[in-house]
Amino acid sequence: MRRAKATAPRGFTLIELLVAIAVMALLSLMSWRGLDSMSRATLQNQQRADAVLTLQATLAQWGADLDAVIPLAQTRPIDWDSRVLRLTRRGSDDAAPSVQVVAWALKSGPDGVRWRRWQSQPFTTRGDWQQAWNLAAAWAQDGGSGSGSGGYSDVPLVPASSWQLYYFRDNVWAPASQLPTAAPNPNNPAGPVVAMPDGVRLVITLPPGDGLAGTLTRDWVRPTVGAPKS
Repeated sequence: MRRAKATAPRGFTLIELLVAIAVMALLSLMSWRGLDSMSRATLQNQQRADAVLTLQATLAQWGADLDAVIPLAQTRPIDWDSRVLRLTRRGSDDAAPSVQVVAWALKSGPDGVRWRRWQSQPFTTRGDWQQAWNLAAAWAQDGGSGSGSGGYSDVPLVPASSWQLYYFRDNVWAPASQLPTAAPNPNNPAGPVVAMPDGVRLVITLPPGDGLAGTLTRDWVRPTVGAPKS
């Protein structure tokens, strides 16, 4: 009786190996593209979230500055020259009452064109107010940071391509301009030089590329407007 010969195990042919390698390469490529898409989406979502948080903090500071505006004798509580907005506001330290000048302007820097905020050191005299008021105007014009050993700060905020202000006066919104000098008040001869408008409307354009884009409008109304008279 003849024995059957044992057959040697059959291996993969060259073509089968090449096909298997091609399939694995294709699967690896598809997996990499999927991971890359997920990574890009995560990065974009994070950039947008960071941009939203920065914008919210910026607008909160904008509203806080306007809420804290204080009219002082022979000073300007607000001034807009189509380039920079300057405000005279209360200091942030309630334990040590003081006054500060803040300024908002659109300026270019190493990080591109951004809406920026300048703040003076706290002061208590009218002479210091005049110095800070002039420094705020110079900061907006000369392109400098205004920061230094004197305690002045310049903070870049959100990217912006343009901005415009409107004042609410006499029950109508109108483009902001230099406010007229207030008529002398016999009952308050030491009043401010100009009166604060009833409202301020901010219209700012955010450029594409940083998570947010488009035109944003923000209205601020003076807290005392519409308040019952005592």
